[in-house]
Amino acid sequence: MITKIGENAGLVWGALLNGAQGIKALKKATKLKNEELYLALGWLAREGKLTFKETEADLIIALA
Repeated sequence: MITKIGENAGLVWGALLNGAQGIKALKKATKLKNEELYLALGWLAREGKLTFKETEADLIIALA
């Protein structure tokens, strides 16, 4: 499972190379399920590779 989470983190990283995105856009870009996306985000956040900005409509995520 750790390997899969790492692979999904790579998908998220690749999607964020195009710029900051909201959760909905990341799900669409990576085609990950909720659980898979949040595990990948946790992985990248723990490594200090992400920044988060909360808006009324969405959570915007960008590479740090």
